[in-house]
Amino acid sequence: MPAEKLTVGILIFPDVEVLDFAGPFEVFSRTRLTPGVASRRSDSSAPFEVFTVAKRADPIRAVGGLQIIPEYDFAAAPKIDLLVVPGGFGTRALLQDADALNWISVVSAGAQQVTSVCTGALLLAKLGLLNNKRATTHWGAYDALAELDASITVERDRRVVHDGIFTSAGVAAGMDMAFAVVEALLGQAVADETAHYIEYPRDRAPIG
Repeated sequence: MPAEKLTVGILIFPDVEVLDFAGPFEVFSRTRLTPGVASRRSDSSAPFEVFTVAKRADPIRAVGGLQIIPEYDFAAAPKIDLLVVPGGFGTRALLQDADALNWISVVSAGAQQVTSVCTGALLLAKLGLLNNKRATTHWGAYDALAELDASITVERDRRVVHDGIFTSAGVAAGMDMAFAVVEALLGQAVADETAHYIEYPRDRAPIG
C-alpha cells in the first residue's frame, strides 16, 4: 500500500481510442482504500492521482469525434509513477513522432510501472521496452507488434500480460489491465471492491 498517492499519467493523442484511456482513467480514479459509496465523494482514501498528458495542451479529437482537453502537456506534466500508453489509429502517427517517442522513453525510465492498452504496445515495442518480453495488443495488430521487434513473444490468447510491463489486448481489455495493476499494488480486495463499485465484471482469466 503506497504511503502517498501514486501519480498515474495517461497519454492521449489525436485518434486515441476512447475506452483505451477512459477505461483505465475510471478504474484508477475511482479506486479507494476505504470501501463503499461514501468514500467516492472525496479523495481522502484515493491511492492514485490520475491525469491526462498530451504533446500540446490543445483540445484533442479522439476516435469517434470525442474532444478532450489534456490536463498537461509534455513540458508541464509532473512526475509520473504509473504510465498508461493507450492505443487507437493515432498510434501509427506516433510511431514516427520523435517528440512523443522521446517523452514515453524518458517517462518510462523514471516510472515505477509502465502499461499499455491495445496498440499502445506498438509504441513500447518501437522503443525497445518490450525486448525479449511477453506482450499482447489488439488482435488486429499482433503481426505488427511482432514485426516491430522479433524478440517479443506475442501472447495472442491473453487479455492481460505482465512481464515487467503490463500490456493488454484491445479497447475494453484496458480495464482488466488497470484492475490487474490495482490488485498487484493494493491487493485483490481493493481491486474487487472497486470493480463492484463501478459494476464491472472482472475478467478472471489468468494473467500471462
